[in-house]
Amino acid sequence: MLRLSEFRPAVLQVAPPVSAALTLACGAMLLISGATPSDPARFAWLMTWAPLLLIELSHFLSSLLGLALVLTAFGLNRRLDAAWAATLIVSLAAAVLAFFKGVDWEETVILLGLCAVLLPLREAFPRTARLTRMEIAPGWLISAFLVVVGAGVLGWWLFHNLDYGDQQFFKVMRDDPSRAIRATVGAGVLLLVLGLWRLFATPATPKIAGDHDPDFELVRQILRDAEGSSPDAGLALLGDKRFLFSESGRSFLMFGVRGRSWIAMGAPVGLKAEQHELLWRFRELADAHAARPGFYGLGPEHLPEMVEMGFAIQKAGEAAVVPLETFSLQGRKREVLRRNWRKAAEGGAAFEVIGPVEALAHMDELKRISDQWLARHAGGEKGFSMGGFVERYVAEFPCALVRKEGRIVAFATLWTTPDKSEFSMDLMRYSDEAPKNVMDYLFVELFQWGLEAGYRAFDFGMAPLAGMLDRPLAPMLSRMGRLLFERGEDIYNFQGVRRYKDKFDPTWAPRYIAGPSKWAIPILIADVGLLSSGGVSGLTRRKGTPAAADAPLPQAA
Repeated sequence: MLRLSEFRPAVLQVAPPVSAALTLACGAMLLISGATPSDPARFAWLMTWAPLLLIELSHFLSSLLGLALVLTAFGLNRRLDAAWAATLIVSLAAAVLAFFKGVDWEETVILLGLCAVLLPLREAFPRTARLTRMEIAPGWLISAFLVVVGAGVLGWWLFHNLDYGDQQFFKVMRDDPSRAIRATVGAGVLLLVLGLWRLFATPATPKIAGDHDPDFELVRQILRDAEGSSPDAGLALLGDKRFLFSESGRSFLMFGVRGRSWIAMGAPVGLKAEQHELLWRFRELADAHAARPGFYGLGPEHLPEMVEMGFAIQKAGEAAVVPLETFSLQGRKREVLRRNWRKAAEGGAAFEVIGPVEALAHMDELKRISDQWLARHAGGEKGFSMGGFVERYVAEFPCALVRKEGRIVAFATLWTTPDKSEFSMDLMRYSDEAPKNVMDYLFVELFQWGLEAGYRAFDFGMAPLAGMLDRPLAPMLSRMGRLLFERGEDIYNFQGVRRYKDKFDPTWAPRYIAGPSKWAIPILIADVGLLSSGGVSGLTRRKGTPAAADAPLPQAA
């Protein structure tokens, strides 16, 4: 036999939208009641013992509380705990005032019923956020405006046959039509004030943290203490992103802005318990600014949250991860890699990893190598989803060096993680004096260094558009992505990147892009490309041709 407790999870799941609908209906009821005539018999009885000021004040405040319920309904739908508490308080106050404005006991019963429904559903509203932090989106204001206008039109239709234009002002303010007008106008003025508050007080687009900005130091601290962060969280220090911080200041979400697109780079970084709230706050903040939110480079573990937020999801490529404990140069399959590594070492290549302070001391040499590398490659410096050679940024990380006869000929900046679950390479650049196949040598040495340092895996980064299917029933974007992967070598070395990473036998994991609708995803993909390339000029810029020796793998994708 089923027990009532077994239905509780399902009840909590549907509670936010149902509670929001009920609260919206109660708010509309109060606005309509304030704009329509009172029952003459009840009002006459109320006038015999209640002061006129109390009646007038109750009537006026009831309409304002009705508008408050309309607005808190949106917070309930967003599962805000503050909206739950505010709805209870406003409903109780409105239930008391309903009696004093015209003995509307039916409204009192309905509002108390709403409180009785909401009171045991506290668990359904787990999102901790103050109402002052609730971003009021344009759609919310329009909905509330329509409710207020509807109540006003209904009141006008009911009162339109009454002529009070030639009556004295003090008398008009005491009759029933004037109360309706005053209540509706009061709600309209309050809505206007809220609209102006939203325009000026809603947090603007978070700024980009600069070199010595205190927020930038906060980003560094969060990266040092992050739980389960991915190596590419180091992109936060590039200086081209905006940040949304958690209320505790121990987590952040980084994103780039291009036009109306707000694109988060990966998942929130910091405490796992705060990720869910940051995802929703980003969604709401973008909505409040009429922006197009998106998430790029998400792993499968974050897809349930994207579905919960109503996002469409599209595969963007696959990421390669090499477990260090199982990697070996032995065997026939590794013959070419082993030979390239040995030849580079025999040719005088030497490997070392230096810290950020030492990297700063070698910055002139690293810049010389970077300039030579850029002269041979198309597109110039990157950004957003890929690091660029910015001296301050390069000095944030450990740096792997390849020397030949004591002279630095190649380098790679390293992204590490606090728990040593993974590490990755960001910039990888080499000079004209570097030995042939220097990339193979560098990766093998990095694997050995990472294993000795206690890291469990090396993250090769994402191969864009890899793993998409071209099947008759596959989504159109997947089929187009597959076509671009196979035919778009003039745009980007898609297949070369996949082939190069594949020779290390990595574990491939899907990466996704999410947007508010499936039609928004192509726009978001284009904006990711433009953000990463520095705009249209970056996509069309050409600086020589890729070097033949190591062309298959451009800088970290």
